[in-house]
Amino acid sequence: MTWMITGGAGFIGAHVVRSMLAAGEQVVVYDDLSTGDPSRIPGDVPFVKGSTLDASGLRRAMEDLSIRGVVHLAAKKQVAESVARPLHYYDENVHGLRTLLQAAVEGGVEAFLFSSSAAVYGMPDTDLVTEDTPCVPINPYGETKLAGEWLVRAAGRAHGMATASMRYFNVAGAATPELADTGVFNLVPMVFEKLTRGEAPVIFGEDYATPDGTCVRDFIHVDDIASAHREAARALLGRGPGTDLTVNVGRGEGVSVREMIELIGEVTGYGAEPAPVRAPRRPGDPARVVASADRIRRELGWTARHGVREMVASAWEGWCLRHPDARR
Repeated sequence: MTWMITGGAGFIGAHVVRSMLAAGEQVVVYDDLSTGDPSRIPGDVPFVKGSTLDASGLRRAMEDLSIRGVVHLAAKKQVAESVARPLHYYDENVHGLRTLLQAAVEGGVEAFLFSSSAAVYGMPDTDLVTEDTPCVPINPYGETKLAGEWLVRAAGRAHGMATASMRYFNVAGAATPELADTGVFNLVPMVFEKLTRGEAPVIFGEDYATPDGTCVRDFIHVDDIASAHREAARALLGRGPGTDLTVNVGRGEGVSVREMIELIGEVTGYGAEPAPVRAPRRPGDPARVVASADRIRRELGWTARHGVREMVASAWEGWCLRHPDARR
């Protein structure tokens, strides 16, 4: 069976490709390279450059490469950008998904795995977020992910595809330095950038109802994200047509922003200098978002293997590969 991995040249997508290949699966990468890097794609993996908005290109790829499963990771994912460009996000993330699903249905795809996000929950007021926690997204990005889950589930039931939605939390780390995230949009690379420039990391809000006053998040290693997708993809093949699975992908352990910045200082050798500076809260930042990982453990037998220090250390190796002068 051959799996099409959309967005397979991206940070998370490349890790999913690597994990699927290691398990002996046949994969094809479909990516428009708007943010992906073709050097991440192994040389023996078929690659199709294309957009999920290109219906004819998708149909042709499905037919020519005998695709029977899809892992859909291609999406726009920056919260601030989604607020500024909601029409663009709905076009790429929802209309692109609809176009891909149409091609999958026409091509006889048996299993469809959707990369969702904890952003579907919005600002949950609970210690641990379960899959039954109400979904109240607070930005267009989260809205498009929730709408995507609805669309995937409905299409699967109507057309006999087994489907799954993977709601993952704060992704960090790298399996190898070459596969590290090249963007500076999440906490870990943002702190790396500040430290290597000799600038102070920024903490947005220190008056939350948490032990140290800063936001608490569930950080998950990208290699664990990849293995969760692999296990879900394989599990779908053993389930009946039209069945659906929705799971959180997290460690179930919270780390505060201050704790993470302190750990980054230790791992990188920069220590506590320069000390973080405080800034006002950012609108829409919940105090605590930590996953319950019970369902994914029960349904797939999956648990995260990597700890937070390993996430930071592996991400740092990737950062230093691209910024050789950063290492102390």
